Amino acid sequence: SGTGTGIELPPGLQDCDRLPEPIFTPAIKAAVGDHDENVPFERIVELHGAALAEELRAASLRLYAVAEKVARDSGVILADTKFEFGRRPDGTLVLGDEVLTPDSSRFWDAQQWEPGGVQPSFDKQFVRDWLAHESGWDKSSNTAPPPLPASVVAATRDRYVEAYSRLTGLPFN
Repeated sequence: SGTGTGIELPPGLQDCDRLPEPIFTPAIKAAVGDHDENVPFERIVELHGAALAEELRAASLRLYAVAEKVARDSGVILADTKFEFGRRPDGTLVLGDEVLTPDSSRFWDAQQWEPGGVQPSFDKQFVRDWLAHESGWDKSSNTAPPPLPASVVAATRDRYVEAYSRLTGLPFN
């Protein structure tokens, strides 16, 4: 549709193109087992008020900017990520859950990046692709997904270790 959660995107984008600037695309928690629901910023304002919505957007974009630079300096593209926030009893905004991991972010090799198609990644997309294309599992069947073969587990681990090593500059022990 040319938009992302109601945000107008530049015309002519290809799959995996870089946006001119980062955008805040909020989501709200879904019931256990369901995917979170992407919503326009205005929905966050309705649910939580303008002040908190602005605070969440500003915090998310600040965090992303720092992480994106670390990734870029490591030869990695931080294509997108999610942050989950809560409040302490005193009202302080708190960043919770996992942050900037291969389970919560999409990491691509900057040297292999080529807009217009699927990117080699250091994240859980490898497992998703196996489930969708090689496992024979029908996501809409109400059956549990099949167990992951050892080869898929090992290849996923290798990707996660590569992300860790590239992003931190440290070996994974």
